[in-house]
Amino acid sequence: MATLLRYYTFSLGFTAVCLALAGWYGWASTGSITGTLSILWIVIVLSILEVSLSFDNAVVNATVLREMDEVWQRRFLTWGILIAVFGMRIIFPIAIVAIAANIGPVEAVTLSLNEPAEYERIVSDAHLGIAGFGGAFLAMVGLTFFFDGEKDVHWIASLERAINRFSSIPAVEIGLVLLLVYGVSTALPQDDALTFLTSGILGLVTFIGVNALGALIEQREARKKAAGEVVRSGLGGFLYLEVLDSSFSFDGVIGAFALSNNMVVIALGLSVGAMFVRSMTIHLVRQGTLAQYRFLEHGAFWAIIILGVIMLLSAIVHIPETITGLIGAVLIGLSLWWSVRYNRNNPDATD
Repeated sequence: MATLLRYYTFSLGFTAVCLALAGWYGWASTGSITGTLSILWIVIVLSILEVSLSFDNAVVNATVLREMDEVWQRRFLTWGILIAVFGMRIIFPIAIVAIAANIGPVEAVTLSLNEPAEYERIVSDAHLGIAGFGGAFLAMVGLTFFFDGEKDVHWIASLERAINRFSSIPAVEIGLVLLLVYGVSTALPQDDALTFLTSGILGLVTFIGVNALGALIEQREARKKAAGEVVRSGLGGFLYLEVLDSSFSFDGVIGAFALSNNMVVIALGLSVGAMFVRSMTIHLVRQGTLAQYRFLEHGAFWAIIILGVIMLLSAIVHIPETITGLIGAVLIGLSLWWSVRYNRNNPDATD
């Protein structure tokens, strides 16, 4: 228990501060106990929703982080979480409003505080572009994991082996995502279809660009290592994780408006969730949990594929965020249980 608390103490303290701020803000803005309790309740629900939607994010973060050196691990867990909390949960929605409404950032903040319904409308109107970009990027992340010729551990064995047979076909996952993006766009009006297609292609290009940058950095590091120099760069992995976290955040930020259109309430709730994702990531890396549970990564990447597909489909049909979170939780829970069963039946097995 003490070991577990070591990883989550900061997040628990951060939660207490956010709840205190929510209570103060609720009383200052409503002047009633009922209004204050209502705001506190929404912040708590948003926090739980963000954690449930983002556990697979923590698993994938840990997958990348364990390959990075300690310097870049610390940078991601400090600078990265600042970007995740303040950048994606606060600045990102304001930037959307400022760009969409062609107003300055100060006016966007004023709009969010004084005209929350209009603020919500503008952010919601940007959903098509967000769904196309985030859905395409996440689908690529998940499919790339399974279309890997060197992958020899399979959870859903028959399906994953069937997918693995096509891993030698160049860019097969890109083709699948493009087909899905195009298929969804055919159900949209012409102008919306163009926006969605453009955003989806940008999501693909971003994924390719970040991975290309990572490959170039790895080649440079390999040359340095061969020359006997010390290699300490994890910039490619850092950028990849930041874009990945942003893609996960899109769905939570948009979905938060189902509970509240108040920017302060949304920021407090989602920030608490983001901080717990950071703690879960540290826990998974430091404890070596991914090595202990053979199929946990598989469950997370299947959840990512489904989240990406749901984001793309959300352009034409609304799927409640609770269902998205439940699917992810079920897949990760099943993969964890399957891993425990495997460890029990194969006590001497090593990966």
